[in-house]
Amino acid sequence: MQTVFLLLPQQTSGADSNHGFGDAEDGSKKKKSKNIAKDMKNRLGFLRRRNDSGSGGNAAKLDKVGKTVKPSYEEALKWGESLEKLLIHKYGLAAFRAFLRTEFSEENLEFWLACEDYKKAKSQSKMISKAKKIFGEYIAIQSCKEVNLDSYTRDHTKENMQKVSRSCFDLAQKRIYGLMEKDSYPRFLRSDLYLDLINQKKNSPPS
Repeated sequence: MQTVFLLLPQQTSGADSNHGFGDAEDGSKKKKSKNIAKDMKNRLGFLRRRNDSGSGGNAAKLDKVGKTVKPSYEEALKWGESLEKLLIHKYGLAAFRAFLRTEFSEENLEFWLACEDYKKAKSQSKMISKAKKIFGEYIAIQSCKEVNLDSYTRDHTKENMQKVSRSCFDLAQKRIYGLMEKDSYPRFLRSDLYLDLINQKKNSPPS
């Protein structure tokens, strides 16, 4: 009499296989969730930085300056006399910069300030280094912060770069100062930012 042996499939191997597949699937889900969370964090960080660079950020910076050097009513009134009197006051400079940011023309003031700093260079090597940086950022065609200069002034400044001196950017700086004086400065004096400073003192009750 012959004995028949039935070969049944081993369930354990199938279970182990399914178990392994399940672990892989769970791992994939966890990784996917982690990536989504990371992506959300990056997006929120971008929005936070964007908001900080907007008007809210400007107001915060202005408030920070104002805590220590906020002008008197008389000082704020003097800002209306000339752009020069506005720029020599630390709070006035900060206020004007904040205003220019709202008009997306901050590069004009930054260039003017960079030129002022350039003139203070104590060595020829330092002067050459700063001159190259200023030209590359503000004067060169399609530079990241290119200021609005006529072709003659731009070419003249480019020629000056052949022999760097303290007066290298004098003409370009004068042109940009004139542009701010005739364009941005009058609008600043009509802005809510400036008028609020004036009216706040004017409307305050007598002590």
